[in-house]
Amino acid sequence: MNNRTMELLEYPKIKEILKSYAISDLGRDMAERLEPYVDINLIEKYMNETSEARAIVNISSSIPIHSLRGIENVKQKLGKDIILSPGELDIIAGLLRDAKKLKKFMEDKEYAAPVISQYAQSIYELNDLREEIQRCILYGRVDDRASSKLFKLRKKIVILEDRIKSKLDNVLKNERYKSYIQDAIVSERNGRYVIPIKSEYKKNIVGDIHDKSSSGSTVFIEPEEVKKAQNELNIWRIEEEKEVYIILSTLTNIVEGYNREMSINIETMAYYDFIFAKGKYSKAMDARGVKLNTKNYINIKQGKHPLVGKSAVPLDFVVGEDYRAVVITGPNTGGKTVALKTVGLLTMMVQSGLNVPVGENSEFAVFADILADIGDGQSIEQSLSTFSSHIKNIVSILGCADKYTLVIIDEIGSGTDPGEGMGLAVSVLEEIYAKGSIMLATTHYSEIKDFAKNHEGFINGSMEFDINTLKPLYKLNIGKAGESNAFLIALRLGMDNKIIERAHEITYKEKKDYSKYKWEKNEVILQPLEATQIHEEQIEKLKKAEIKNNKGEKQKTELKFKLGDCVYISFMGRTGIICELQNSKGEYGVMVMKKKLKINQKRLSLYIQNNELYPEDYDFDIVFDTKENRKNKKILSKGHVDGVKVIVKKGDELE
Repeated sequence: MNNRTMELLEYPKIKEILKSYAISDLGRDMAERLEPYVDINLIEKYMNETSEARAIVNISSSIPIHSLRGIENVKQKLGKDIILSPGELDIIAGLLRDAKKLKKFMEDKEYAAPVISQYAQSIYELNDLREEIQRCILYGRVDDRASSKLFKLRKKIVILEDRIKSKLDNVLKNERYKSYIQDAIVSERNGRYVIPIKSEYKKNIVGDIHDKSSSGSTVFIEPEEVKKAQNELNIWRIEEEKEVYIILSTLTNIVEGYNREMSINIETMAYYDFIFAKGKYSKAMDARGVKLNTKNYINIKQGKHPLVGKSAVPLDFVVGEDYRAVVITGPNTGGKTVALKTVGLLTMMVQSGLNVPVGENSEFAVFADILADIGDGQSIEQSLSTFSSHIKNIVSILGCADKYTLVIIDEIGSGTDPGEGMGLAVSVLEEIYAKGSIMLATTHYSEIKDFAKNHEGFINGSMEFDINTLKPLYKLNIGKAGESNAFLIALRLGMDNKIIERAHEITYKEKKDYSKYKWEKNEVILQPLEATQIHEEQIEKLKKAEIKNNKGEKQKTELKFKLGDCVYISFMGRTGIICELQNSKGEYGVMVMKKKLKINQKRLSLYIQNNELYPEDYDFDIVFDTKENRKNKKILSKGHVDGVKVIVKKGDELE
């Protein structure tokens, strides 16, 4: 089926959810490979399996499905002269245990699932193999009693190990060696028992060094008195390894003798995992099986989009009997696209053998293909505009549409000039209808409503909208064209009815009285009033800012002190001369004892005005500026000279 349509209808998300209910990797692989089928008999078979699995899940949530973890690696080793490890044999025994449990579990489920309960009959219990593995392998290790020889060998090994450890303990406890020993612990290095000796005393202990610590401060020595026993122990260990190899080889040969039966058990377990994943998903969605037909007839009762959840508004939808094309109109966010996707996705799920969340007696047609154009589909890589993308998809749809096809087009003709878009939309609808397809389309064009109303085989549909709450109801009403609620919505939101009436006249070339549409004051949405209030608050802030700024400017023009004024500094109890005018912080530069200080005007008071201290037009730079600065300023006053750099200092800064 069309891969693009699968993506548009979000079919891969359904498979991801289905995979989450599978236990084994093989079961998840089967869910990943799931796709819609076109054979009605095959679809009915798979849907029946899903319904029966759902019935069993309703009875019991504890189904003995094996995870099959590691089983594929084990299978790949069979027939290749590779000896299976104890862990791998344990995996086989675990599979056989769960296979036996599953077979017994399904025995009494025939009344609820007569078909899939029979699949368990193909399971081979292989009790002799399972019992032999369980007898020989315990906790991922070949058990002592796997053979009498292994039992005797391990008994000898234990006795000899105890004897060696006892001798080494005596060495550790010997007062003669006390100062040589790093720790009173017997350890093992390279299969030999050793004791830790300080490096500086390694020559004081007769024996072989088998290892040393990373710091080099400790060496691990096998004392001479246990060397003979160690050699004997290694011989017994080699004999033990040989016997373990023989046991594992024998078990591997037995498993290989049941290779075919094991393969059937694995396939059966994986298929049961997949079937019960479908059953669990069915229960999670509160889904059910449906009737199928090849007559292009769809009758969805109380259908819900599976990805929206149980909160989705149920959809009732019929097409394919009295009409083959449904044109849905209504406001944005009203649920038109969700309605289209619900019909398309549920059809795909049904043809995949899945149960779907619909009411009883729902019926679906089996299509060879589902073709869809949903969303704007803009592609930066291909430099496609919204309209171009739509047209590219629709051209593809026109090339494939026939009587075996379900066609879904969202916002047909959108993305271009309204007049041309409407004409193109009608033309496309006529062509697809002529090809015999079942068709669902949504549109905003009022002319297409008239086309659907007057064209045989078409029917209008609309998404209901509550004008009182200004909320979509997400409910599809087939047989009734959607009305444009733009003017009523604007009126409900508080727009003046005179503006609405003028808009109606411009749009429909007729006058209409909107004063009859009235709501109680407490029913009118008050966003515009709130916006007005916010706007007035902003104006008030602007006016306050202007007053503040004007006041600041006035203060700047009416300075409290002038250059050369003698002022009294309250917190210092002495006078100074104003050498810099007021800054933005209200501070003046005051020359006090040959130092320039920044002092706030609040701490200053006029002592003697400058005209009483200095002649008129007096150059205060003589008093407040340095000799070097005055010299440099004189140079600057003469004009620009190439290559001459003049630096004038202002306080501690360069000017």
